[in-house]
Parts: sequence; structure tokens; C-alpha cells
Amino acid sequence: MKRRSVRYLSLLTALCCSIMFLSACGGGAKAPQGDTPEQTEQAEEASVIVAMGPNSEPEAGFDPACGWGAGEHVHEPLIQSTLTVTNPDLSIGYDLAVDMKASEDGMTWTVTIRDDVKFTDGEPLKASDVAFTYNTVKESSSVNDFTMLEEAVAVDDTTVEFHMAQAYSIWPYTMAIVGIVPEHAYGPDYGRNPIGSGRYLLKQWDKGQQIIFEANPDYYGEEIKMKKVTIVFMEEDAAFAAAKAGQVDLAYTASAYSDQTIDGYELLAFETVDNRGFNLPAVPAGRGKDGAAIGNDFTSDREVRRAVNIGLDRQEMLENVVNGYGTPAYSVCDKMPWYNPSAEVTYDPEAAKAILKEAGWVEGSDGIREKNGVRAAFHLLYPASDSLRQALAADTQNQLRELGIEVTIEGVGWDTAYDRAQAEPLMWGWGAHSPMELYNIYHTLDQGLAGYSPYTNETVDQYMDEALAASDLDTSYELWQKAQWDGITGITQEGDIPWIWLVNIDHLYWSRSSLKVAEQKLHPHGHGWSIVNNVDQWTWQEL
Repeated sequence: MKRRSVRYLSLLTALCCSIMFLSACGGGAKAPQGDTPEQTEQAEEASVIVAMGPNSEPEAGFDPACGWGAGEHVHEPLIQSTLTVTNPDLSIGYDLAVDMKASEDGMTWTVTIRDDVKFTDGEPLKASDVAFTYNTVKESSSVNDFTMLEEAVAVDDTTVEFHMAQAYSIWPYTMAIVGIVPEHAYGPDYGRNPIGSGRYLLKQWDKGQQIIFEANPDYYGEEIKMKKVTIVFMEEDAAFAAAKAGQVDLAYTASAYSDQTIDGYELLAFETVDNRGFNLPAVPAGRGKDGAAIGNDFTSDREVRRAVNIGLDRQEMLENVVNGYGTPAYSVCDKMPWYNPSAEVTYDPEAAKAILKEAGWVEGSDGIREKNGVRAAFHLLYPASDSLRQALAADTQNQLRELGIEVTIEGVGWDTAYDRAQAEPLMWGWGAHSPMELYNIYHTLDQGLAGYSPYTNETVDQYMDEALAASDLDTSYELWQKAQWDGITGITQEGDIPWIWLVNIDHLYWSRSSLKVAEQKLHPHGHGWSIVNNVDQWTWQEL
């Protein structure tokens, strides 16, 4: 009873804070249920208020060179147009582009753009603006990786050529997140006062509080139905309280709140590739070139990794950790066009025990296995600020104890987590609309091992290199799939299995019942801007 009282006190405090916050920002309170006059008025105004987490606010502003639209929370930049878009099935579609083609060697991409697009200051958008944007992002961005691009060149007003430093078949996925800026109006203050050609204009930005977008009246695309979009930034408790008070129309939430109800609201759940899993260092313990610990004598045994992968009940985790809101995860690219279904495994704890026994890991008097003096044990780290990953780590600990594996868990800060993960497994969160997620996790780097966890496989590297050098996306998809498993080797259960993937978490939102949220494509990692990728097509409806 005491714990419940503390939680309700926390929510009451958050409610008071959210009401004060929205009043200060000019948000008008709306009754939480029924077709009220306030809702009717809002429907006529075609405006919506969306609550996101504080980490979603773009601290550096709305400049693509500063990460707007990219980084960990990839999304469509709203203010700017992009050359391409990702469709609901994650295939590539067109925005500014009307045609694109790659040279046979993959070293030149030629893109033709529309000739009827204007920036919001009235100036036409030309290929020179596209070239300027990409060259600027390449030179100045600390978020986007543009090492594959040599130079962008405007051939004429509607044609731009991308000269590549290396073949890069998945370039269309990069083009889907880079917003085009005007060369004539770009400067140091652009992020604060952006000019674009996209669906919305930036009307107001009160840092730490809210961002207000208004529809671009000269937008060249489909009619914008939601004319005004207000984004407010709140912690989870405050967002929940704001929804209960009818102060927001849509609010992000966590599975911990999924057993609650709010009058006049419904809980929406959207599928994602926002996965959670942990690495298992695949080389014996030692020291790296810088003297730091690297590798693990227990997890470097491939049979151990295979046993762990089939010895974890993902369905139990879904039910007990995320309240059923998610799907089992078997790879970092589940549900994607380049996913290899051979990654999927069946929970089989008895088979897992047999694998360990056959590999020489014998139970000791305390139930924990040993082999040649090495204890079947590892330290599992999780970000100290993330309660979900903590719960997954604890569940992993409990389940593996049944296999005779001892796991200790520890919450850590990101200032040390990356380095420690070279020797100790860490509960990660990944998921992006690009095969580069696979490459970044598994491909060998200059020092001879992958970057986030020690692992290397020359055949896997070769497939991924060939995938990047492919002349078309379909061919590249086949090669990405072979990198996962080609029938002989790979990163799946019958291969090296250097990472264990657990769940893809649904992104949950409290939505006013009269709000019609347009169909969502799979959300990437990050419970933020992805939800408003198509906010221009949201509508209000009578109940």
C-alpha cells in the first residue's frame, strides 16, 4: 500500500506540474471525453498537441547538419523536404526526387528533382541547394556518417550527381533523412530559424517547453490536414498526468502504464524495430591496444552463446516485462526487407542444457557450471536510467540461473558502458530503417574486431562489403541476408551468434478517442519523432 501511495503522489505532482506547464505555454485545457465544444473547436482549427519525452527536443535546432532528422531517433524532418522517403513496407519512395539511378560501378548516383518546389521564403528549390546541403552535412555533421560521399554536384537546375568515395547501394535510405536547406538562406542561426520546403513551418520554439509547427501553405505535396502541431516535452509521469487532465491529445507512455485507463482516451500500440538485446564478447579475455579489458573467457565459447540464445524464453519476457506490448526479437533487422528468417529460434531450455553439457560445462555443487576452472558466469550491464532494460537484465539473470549460468547485473552510465561492453555484456537498444545497423554492429573495424563488442568473421564482412557495392537494392538485400546466414556461416544460431536479441518493444501512446492517427510504418529505435512522421494526415472525427 505504501508503494502505491508513493506512485499516486508522484502522479499528482506531475499533474500539477503539467497543468502549470501547459498554461504557461498557452495550451488550452480540453475536456477529456465526449464530443465537447472544445473538441469541436479544435477539429475546426485542425490542431493537435503531442507530448514527447525531454530527450526528443533537438537541442541543436532544426539543421540537418546538426542531426535534425538523423542520429539515434531517425525521422522525417517535417520542415525540410527530402529526396526520398521510406514507404510503410520500408521500400524507397520519392519526395523531391522524380528519378534516380546508380552507375554500373555504384560510384555515381544521379537524381532528378521536381521543378515546382519553393522554399517558404518564395525562392525556388534547385539542384544547387541539394548539392549544397549534402556537401555541408558531409563537412560539418558530427551525427551523420558521410564518409561514403566524395562530393555532390548540381549538373543543372533539376539534376544532382552524388560522386561516391565508395560504392554504397543503400544510399537511398540516407537520402530519406537528409532535409534540403536553402543555400541562399543558410547560416550559423539556421537551426533556430529554419527555412525549408516541407510540410510545416517553425512558428515558435520555447526551449525546454514546446515547439509549434504550422502548415506550409505552399507545400507541393498532398494536402495538409492537420494545420497546427504543438509538441510539448515532458517526463513520462507528467505526460500521463497531462493526458488524464485532457491537456494533450496524444502522449507517449510506457508499458508500466498500460493497465491504466483514461476517460476519453485509448491506448495505441505501434510495432517497431526498436529492439532490446545484449552482446556476448566472442573472444577470450585479454587487453586491447589501449590496455583496456576486452573479451570474456566464458562467452567466447560459441556453444555457450548458442545455449543462451535458445535458453531464454522471449515470450515470457514479453508478458512479464512489457505487458505483452511487443514481439520477440531474433536479430537487429527483424521485419525488414533484408531480414533472414533463419535467425528465428525456438525456446528449448533442455536443448540448451544439453549443448552446455556436451561442450564440457558441468554443474558444480552450487548448481553453477564450470569448465577447466572457468565459472559459467558473466556480469550483465544495463543503463542505470532505463527501468525496462533493468527489468530485462533481471529476467535474463533469473532464466539463465535455471541453465546453470550465474549472471550478476549492474546499472551503469553511458560514460563507461561502451568501454566495459568490450568485456562484459550490456543490455542495448537498437533498430533503424537501414541495413547499416547490421553493418555497424557486426562488421570488423580497423583494429580487427567489431566496434561495439569483440567479434570478427571474414565471410560476414565480405557479404556486407558486397552488399554495399551492389548496383541495386534488391541484390543488396540478398547479400545482407547471406551475411546473417549463408547455410555455412553467419551471425545466427547455427553460426557465431555473438549477440542475443530479446524483444522488439511496441511504442505506446495515449490518444484522444476522437483523434484519427494515420497508419504508421515500423518505428525505429527511439520513442520520439517517428510518431509524427505523417502528422499532416491526422484528422479529427466525431465519436
